[in-house]
Amino acid sequence: MKYTAHHAYRLVQELTAHLESRLEEMRTHPDQGDISITTVIIWVASVTGALVIAGTIAVIVAKYNGKLNGI
Repeated sequence: MKYTAHHAYRLVQELTAHLESRLEEMRTHPDQGDISITTVIIWVASVTGALVIAGTIAVIVAKYNGKLNGI
């Protein structure tokens, strides 16, 4: 606790330097981190398929709930 202000100041300096270096890297390589439309389509299709399968299972279990008790 003796040097809290000093440590906080150094932390802010380090974070600022890191942020500036990352921003400079982004300026020199602007294409990093772009998500292609194909990736988005695949993710949407995967999530939609999973929801359809889960919904179908829920409907089947609800419909045959009484008959499935013996399994």
